[in-house]
Amino acid sequence: MADDKNNIESGFREAMRALASSVTVVSTFDPDTQQKHAMTATAVTSLCMDPAALLICINEQTTMHGLLEKGNAFCVNILFSDQEDISNACSGKLKGEERFTVGNWEKSDSGMLYLKDAQANIFCSNEQAVNYGTHKIFIGKVSEVFVRDEVSPLVYVAGSYATAETR
Repeated sequence: MADDKNNIESGFREAMRALASSVTVVSTFDPDTQQKHAMTATAVTSLCMDPAALLICINEQTTMHGLLEKGNAFCVNILFSDQEDISNACSGKLKGEERFTVGNWEKSDSGMLYLKDAQANIFCSNEQAVNYGTHKIFIGKVSEVFVRDEVSPLVYVAGSYATAETR
């Protein structure tokens, strides 16, 4: 039985390495404590267009989970192809608010920090959460979007950064 579980886990891990994903940094701000946080995430996807919504999957052991668990809004910053340094900073290289020292962060009218030079910024109200395994799926209703004209997102595949070409 344990061998089956190990085979499934290793096979699933290998399969997911072949699934290219745009690299995002999720940012949030807690108005009660004034705490801000950002983390790199690839488990982000659109959910529906009406209403415009997306979902993000966050490990329950992270600081981000605690902030989103309180119902705080969030922003999904889709990184531009030249923003590997931001991804690295927000994936554990830097801790806490130090992560905001890398990149061109600005504050929206609502107080949310977002990456001004990102491929796109998707601001969301935190509408619903679903527990599954070690993660929680947060559903965000889109409230505002900024999109850069040039399309060149940073991509993660096979354990490495890549870029996407449009045809």
